[in-house]
Amino acid sequence: MAKRITRTLSADPSVDSKVQPLFPRGTGWTPLEDREERREQSYVRRVKPQGVNQKRLMDAIADHHLTVAVGPAGTGKTYLAISSAVDALDEGRVDRIVLTRPAIEAGESIGFLPGDMAEKMAPFLRPLYDALSERMGGKRLRALIAEGTIEIAPVGYMRGRTLNNAFVVIDEAQNCTYGQIKMLLTRLGWHSTMVLTGDPDQSDLLEGMSGLAEIARRFGALPGIAVVRLDDRDIVRHPLVATMLAVL
Repeated sequence: MAKRITRTLSADPSVDSKVQPLFPRGTGWTPLEDREERREQSYVRRVKPQGVNQKRLMDAIADHHLTVAVGPAGTGKTYLAISSAVDALDEGRVDRIVLTRPAIEAGESIGFLPGDMAEKMAPFLRPLYDALSERMGGKRLRALIAEGTIEIAPVGYMRGRTLNNAFVVIDEAQNCTYGQIKMLLTRLGWHSTMVLTGDPDQSDLLEGMSGLAEIARRFGALPGIAVVRLDDRDIVRHPLVATMLAVL
């Protein structure tokens, strides 16, 4: 292979023989391979809370069958919930992970999406795939999805189900109506854990339609249910995110 690449480069008069190309032609290498390798190497690290409220959220998930996590973008609500789900699966406390989120466009219409149901839902569920991939690696994730141990489904496909021995994460719940959240919460079965996450200030529904804030308010006084509220101090994205959210 190296000899063939050398002959190819020497035959090209526009290539200076003293200059070594960064990505030699003909090697089949792409930057995506390096990115995938980094992901596979980094997924083993354990997640640690970055603040008091994040620790409260992780403790609440460990101690309660139902946890509601509300707060601004970037506070780690979804990532901590999925990390807890992966830990529960690895430790044998649950048999499967079920992730769901509403298929709501963020303020713009993207038009017709080709393909089957899974392909149509892929853009909306991509954040969940990303979080899972970072926690367990792409290869293992694909294997667990193929065998049904991990299920990622839209909200509309949850009605009528009872989720026993499962860790259920309901993401972007601010884009669910009160009725939808009620339907999802009542899917909770025996030996299961459910985490509801969302930011009431970033709903893509019409004003007054989101049910997350009302659900969090009502559950705040109920025993056995944890309601954890995160704020701007818990944002772990770029520092400018917290600065922007303070004035937006």
